[in-house]
Amino acid sequence: MIELLSNAEMAAADALATRRGIDSLLLMENAGCAVAAAVAASCPRGERIGVVAGPGNNGGDGFVAARVLAERGYHVTVALLGELSALKGDCAAMARKWAGAVTPAGGYDLTQDSVLVDALFGAGLDRPLEGQARAVVERMNASGRPIVAVDLPSGINGTTGEVMGAAVRAGQTVTFFRRKWGHVLLPGRLHCGPVAVADIGIPAGVLDDIAPRTFVNGRALWISQFPVPAPDTHKYQRGHVVAIVGPIAFSGAGRLAALGALRAGAGLVTMACPRETLAVAAATSPSLMVRAADSSADLQGLLADPRINAVVIGPGGGAGPDMRAKVAVALTGKRAAVLDADALTSFVDEPKNLFTMLATHPDSPAILTPHEGEFRRIFSKKSQKPPVKQKLEETREASHEAAAVIVRKGADTIIAAPDGRAAINENAPPWLATAGAGDVLAGIIAGLRAQGMPAFEAACAGVWIHGEAGKALGPGLISQDLPGALPAIYRSLYARAAPLRMTTPGSDGEAD
Repeated sequence: MIELLSNAEMAAADALATRRGIDSLLLMENAGCAVAAAVAASCPRGERIGVVAGPGNNGGDGFVAARVLAERGYHVTVALLGELSALKGDCAAMARKWAGAVTPAGGYDLTQDSVLVDALFGAGLDRPLEGQARAVVERMNASGRPIVAVDLPSGINGTTGEVMGAAVRAGQTVTFFRRKWGHVLLPGRLHCGPVAVADIGIPAGVLDDIAPRTFVNGRALWISQFPVPAPDTHKYQRGHVVAIVGPIAFSGAGRLAALGALRAGAGLVTMACPRETLAVAAATSPSLMVRAADSSADLQGLLADPRINAVVIGPGGGAGPDMRAKVAVALTGKRAAVLDADALTSFVDEPKNLFTMLATHPDSPAILTPHEGEFRRIFSKKSQKPPVKQKLEETREASHEAAAVIVRKGADTIIAAPDGRAAINENAPPWLATAGAGDVLAGIIAGLRAQGMPAFEAACAGVWIHGEAGKALGPGLISQDLPGALPAIYRSLYARAAPLRMTTPGSDGEAD
């Protein structure tokens, strides 16, 4: 279940299921039963349950859950927002099957129940909560009671993850068929707790008609493309990465990127750096090679070696004309390129020039790895709204404009490809927010690209591996710890991936 759906795509799934002869009341019944099962799994029979129901289909799910829980021996009250007589459609039909108490939500004492079920509004909410609806949500949050949300915590926009005025803070969420964008994007994710996806009878085949282009970033998205060396693989088949290292005072960033590329599986990694930095760079690791490259002409000479098939440029490199010239060199030829930090900042006044260079390789797009500030500077026209609003679509449009895969870094990193695919990452722990972590990420992605992994899949895999490394190391990690955490993660990935014979550019080198 790696697909993520927007509100419109979920509505289409419901409509397609109905068109295929599946009764909408049956879908609602199954949804309510799934919610009741989630409540019963953590709450002893006989406890008091308050179901806070809205006037739409989310409320209908709540009436079903109330009935099922009452049948299982719980003491259940439905607190309804609005008038019972005003309910319509499937919600009204399920309300008629409920024989228990219904009380106005506005005056109901939410603290008397052991568990609250949030069945006010689902993913389709499209306007800020106001008046009594907002007051009920705020009282639910203030009650101190555990909350189980139906579909999505009320007040969260299912497409953007935005808080619509106010939003329920749930301890767990039960959603249906597939997760929505708002379950994974921030701040929506922070309001959900663990999310269970219930099968309510919508056929998986409706996804063929919807053709979703947004996914949660996980192994299933890219494991078929993950490069596993065959027994007879030699180092040149695993690719050769050049990491551009900057002046000595800022050389740590490029050196971290080089270490990331090496641990990610690249057969060889060379650090290209100013002569003043050679000694410091050489001391980084005996497994890394060092070459002098003071100018873009020097870099061009180094990259003339056809066995060099990937380059990572920008970390600690210094912003300005020299960096722009080196980026132009890095983007020539057929090698894979990862642009980070100063390689992006150098083009804030002339992004179109960068986009023109990036467009020359549509079959093998470069990868840009901006953090939020860098993204907003490069793609300023797409960032006038607060970052959380339409963040996914902003990133997708920016990827198309730049003709590059974009890794928009953050707690909910978004990876977008020019063809419209996008993935949202959810495994990054907060202790990855430390200096140099992004440099290691850029290197990991370059290392995967050097081994022949396609750009979008390499970016997604790199982000996920980076997150897993952060989780494995735990609080207190510093960026130089991250490369050392990769071997254990790779052992697990190699066990899951089918071996691929590597045919990276320059793979005809001798196995010396």
